Amino acid sequence: MNKNVLLAKRKYEKNKRTFKILLIAMLTSILVGALFFFIISSKDKVVVINSIKNFFMEVKKDNNLNYTSSLINSLITNILYVLIIWLLGISIIGLPIIILLMFYKAFILGFSISSVINLYGFKGILGVITYTFPHQFIMLIIIMLLGFYSINFSIKLFKYLFLHKVINFKDIMRKYIKILIISLIGVIILSLFETFISTYLIKLFTYLIK
Repeated sequence: MNKNVLLAKRKYEKNKRTFKILLIAMLTSILVGALFFFIISSKDKVVVINSIKNFFMEVKKDNNLNYTSSLINSLITNILYVLIIWLLGISIIGLPIIILLMFYKAFILGFSISSVINLYGFKGILGVITYTFPHQFIMLIIIMLLGFYSINFSIKLFKYLFLHKVINFKDIMRKYIKILIISLIGVIILSLFETFISTYLIKLFTYLIK
């Protein structure tokens, strides 16, 4: 078996409890986000529904979409999200914020899915697919994995600095930088998909709705 695969497997076995807790928490955040639409006031629901309608109608009406601008906005948003989580892992005190950012991403995904389906019914399922699949789910996986490594790095750094635990800091930092690079490559690819493919699929969906 490949050496890297074995190392990854050992790391997972060592930290699987943390990983499972994060996974369950993020799935719960998606569920809470989906239910949140039904909890908010009627006035807020109207605002959300109008925002969704305006978004889909703008895509439908605009035959000359500015892909360059959309790509830049997507890249800035996704790259900043990754960099912030990664940097918070180095700060040690940023650990609670990392968790909040992870859960917020999952919450927004659940809320978006619930809102679109509630507005368009059965057709809304297609809307959700075009709007979120697969890039939003893959982005969530990247954020979860990055958050997992950031939390682990933060804990190891805390033990290294304050509990004087002996660790190979250079090796840990090298791996942490590698995780950052992989995450950045991933979100760049997702931004390209979101801009050039997802937008086209959303435009096709808009012809199914009024």
